[in-house]
Amino acid sequence: MATEKNSLNERAQQLLKVLIEGYILDGQPVGSTTLAKRSGLKLSPATVRNVMANLEDQGYIHAPHTSAGRVPTALGYRLFVDSLVSVRELDAKDLSSLQSRFSDRYTNSELIQTASGLLSNITQLAGVVSLPSIETVGIRHIEFLYLSKDQILTVLVMNDNDVQNRIIQTDREYTSSELQQYGNYLNEQLNGMDLQKARAHMLDAMREDREALNRMMLSAIELGEKTFDSIPDKMPAQESCLVVGKTNLLEYDDFADMSTLRQIFNAFNEKRDMLSLLDNCIQAQGVQIFIGRESGQAVFDDCSLVTAPYSIDDKHIGVLGVIGPKRMQYERVIPVVDITSRLLSAALRSNIS
Repeated sequence: MATEKNSLNERAQQLLKVLIEGYILDGQPVGSTTLAKRSGLKLSPATVRNVMANLEDQGYIHAPHTSAGRVPTALGYRLFVDSLVSVRELDAKDLSSLQSRFSDRYTNSELIQTASGLLSNITQLAGVVSLPSIETVGIRHIEFLYLSKDQILTVLVMNDNDVQNRIIQTDREYTSSELQQYGNYLNEQLNGMDLQKARAHMLDAMREDREALNRMMLSAIELGEKTFDSIPDKMPAQESCLVVGKTNLLEYDDFADMSTLRQIFNAFNEKRDMLSLLDNCIQAQGVQIFIGRESGQAVFDDCSLVTAPYSIDDKHIGVLGVIGPKRMQYERVIPVVDITSRLLSAALRSNIS
């Protein structure tokens, strides 16, 4: 939700910008005398105090009980990131580090883990990544292997190089030759489809006149149905989201209250709230920033989250980002998240090309 920039004149905007930048840098409330010196404006401390009073009345800053200085509110941060922040280009060292880590040949799972670790290391915040649902990934190969007279091992290889193994129960015994034939048939029918399309395709085939399907085709489709029915539509929350570097948050005085920090860590461990928030970002274009209560998750009221979706073939399949205190260095964090999402998307595309 954007804040209307024109509600403040240029002088107020400049003072708010300098105040927030100073608070982000050292975490200390900013007084009028300090702000007058840092602003670059030829204003007396008294004039600055008047402007600060107006900013406080409008809800952009407030005074902590223990200090005469002022600190930004969530509304102040929102105006700052929407209109005032000076986003910097990523420095050559960080850019080179990111590019080099995505240049090697990794599986998709390894690439996603790499992304979360890099986000955490470069920003010194907690890196978070939602994993793509298997429903969104195309099928590369399916194979049936004989185990016993009533059990078959299904090996499902996806386009992201992930391998799913499932044991399915059967009503009769199949020969290895039959299983190879059924696998070949399904590979011809389903190659490149995601699970949702594959299920729909087989359901449509079963609705056709059964007389039009020969025994081999019917048996292959039945085994395919059993295979896909054994794969859940969604992974458990704990397996659907990676959180790396959460101990970085211990370095911030913003989380000095241990009960607040404990709740955040519990949310990281359980991941349901985290995953719900990331899922809401998957259809967004580019970088999104949630400040405090904007996340919709009470446990993150004292946090900011910067996210961006990653994709394959222009289809968003997951979200990555960082979470930390509201006084994070947005001008540096925003390009890190943006470029990491682009590099991850490019690496994932190269894996299926």
